[in-house]
Amino acid sequence: MREVWRLYRMSGSFAAIVGGAGGALAVLAMVVGFVWFCMLQRRSFSNKNSETGSSDPSAVVEMKRGGGPSSSSAPALSEPHGTRQFTIEELEQATKHFNESKLIGYGSFGLVYKGFLCDGTVVAIKRRTGVPRQELVEEVVHLSGIWHRNLVTLLGYCQERGYQMLVFEHLPSGSMCNHLYDTGKDSTTKLEFKQRLTIALGAAKGLCHLHSQKPPIVHSNFKTANVLVDENFIAKVADAGVMKLLQRIEDATPSHTTSSNVFRDPEVGPMGLFSEMSDVYSFGVFLLELVTGREASHIDSLGYNGSILQWVQTHLSSNDFVDHRLAGSFIAEGMDDFIRLTLQCMSYPGKQRPKMEMVVLEIDRILEKEITLTTVMGEGTDIVLGSQLFTSK
Repeated sequence: MREVWRLYRMSGSFAAIVGGAGGALAVLAMVVGFVWFCMLQRRSFSNKNSETGSSDPSAVVEMKRGGGPSSSSAPALSEPHGTRQFTIEELEQATKHFNESKLIGYGSFGLVYKGFLCDGTVVAIKRRTGVPRQELVEEVVHLSGIWHRNLVTLLGYCQERGYQMLVFEHLPSGSMCNHLYDTGKDSTTKLEFKQRLTIALGAAKGLCHLHSQKPPIVHSNFKTANVLVDENFIAKVADAGVMKLLQRIEDATPSHTTSSNVFRDPEVGPMGLFSEMSDVYSFGVFLLELVTGREASHIDSLGYNGSILQWVQTHLSSNDFVDHRLAGSFIAEGMDDFIRLTLQCMSYPGKQRPKMEMVVLEIDRILEKEITLTTVMGEGTDIVLGSQLFTSK
């Protein structure tokens, strides 16, 4: 009997232990589940706010805040939630009434001013004359919802007092034109090959994201001047969708659609029918400028019957093809592959050109290999330039 009682008490203790352990496991499972849920939420937010999210946190705040239509002399236009409509008073205050000292450039949409909003945000304001148009509002709504690390963020618009204005994030280092071309003068910016590859990769990702939209967004005016860089030299594509916007408001100026534009795909024709492959051609011309350090328009004016490819074929094996400032900063194989990709992007007919997603992968591969080889081989790496580049194999 005593033995039975002892076994009974032991079984009770065992049950208590098992019950306690089961409860502890249940609590632990709930905690793990909660932590896992939080991690998923954080990862989702992080992904949205990286490559495909806004690269400017202040821009996200402003877009969410919106900003309802203010008192204006312009006709009332419908404004969907989430797109900011700036007042003319805000933009005049930001630019000191569009003072000439705030003028920083001129683009397809008109004059470009640097402005400081009252909350400290630095912006680029593009202004042109024109009456209020609902089509402009619709395009701004569409474009401002497309965020990517390598696209210049469109923050909002204003249509008052006979002007149409677009407000973008401002990039302090400006266009690549300010840093790339060899003017013969000493420049404070020394872009070695890996840096140029990184910039090319960023611009390619920006275009690729535009082409991935449903339906695809064709830039139609991609050029080196529209590749901007921030203080860390992260490349961002500017003016995405602006050409279509101008066409919709029936005022696309001939000076920005003429075939004399060296970045324009010769296959586009006089009707201006652009496609993703047209952007790929323009990107190829951009890559050519990264390789040579020269303005493509200068190359085009050297008397080669308007054919940049003819100039490339003539100079490909010469010592003056690759930018002399790149000497000592690249591996021959990497430069070989980069030039080959450049020619593929500019090839005829257009259907033979690679899609931007393939261009991204190839530049990424070249960059990774370049980093690996230059790191392993160090300063003693055999660097090949000019005529030896394609004859050494």
